[in-house]
Amino acid sequence: MKKLSISLLTLAIGSQLMLPALMAGDRRFSYVYEATTSAKGEIEIENFVTWKTKPSGHEPANQFDFRHEIEYGLTDRFQLGLYVADWKVVSNKNTAIYQDTALEGIYNLTNPVTDLIGSGLYGEVKLGDQKFELEGKLLLQKNFGPVVLAYNVGIEAEWEGDRFGYFNERSGEFMQSFGASYQITPAFFVGGEFLHEIGFAEWSEASDPLLYAGPNLSYRFWDHYFITTTTLFQVTQLSDEPNFQWRMIFGMHF
Repeated sequence: MKKLSISLLTLAIGSQLMLPALMAGDRRFSYVYEATTSAKGEIEIENFVTWKTKPSGHEPANQFDFRHEIEYGLTDRFQLGLYVADWKVVSNKNTAIYQDTALEGIYNLTNPVTDLIGSGLYGEVKLGDQKFELEGKLLLQKNFGPVVLAYNVGIEAEWEGDRFGYFNERSGEFMQSFGASYQITPAFFVGGEFLHEIGFAEWSEASDPLLYAGPNLSYRFWDHYFITTTTLFQVTQLSDEPNFQWRMIFGMHF
């Protein structure tokens, strides 16, 4: 009986240690990226919807951004993601507007469970009929049992222009984000996210810092599906930026 109890305890502990790897593709956060990647050969489909409200002082409107992404684990450390289409609907225009298509890659460097700190590199190339964008990030993560802490820091460069491809307007952005998530049950997670951004028009003049903060929830169901949602409120008082945004991601992997 003693040997049986030890064996069952060992099996239970082993299952908990394996859980982060088995669920590496499922997102705990809506805005913050984790350093882990999908397993080799795993395919994941993610659908995003983001609702933003126009700030005070502007014509009242609600904007809904949509994204459809396919991710594939090329190796156990490297995954590619294709944004099939980013598009939006603005309530006072009543029309769908295509924005861009993008390719992203995430390479996992260290493991957030077994190493001192987990880390990864993120790169993205985005192209639309009126813009071209490059983005790079460093992803950091640490798992403390049911608690996951994640931090991203990066730079984005964007060129905008007319639909004939003359991208003559340049801008940049420094961004950092932080997320904390707690696993209440094997399927349910609660936490919060924070976003900090500083824009650079023509890479010269820095804008006022922009800060968002708010809670998030994530739920796994039917073994291969998840829903993650985050509500963010603008902490700063920038009148030309959305004062509220809500994002939900519905994903499935196989």
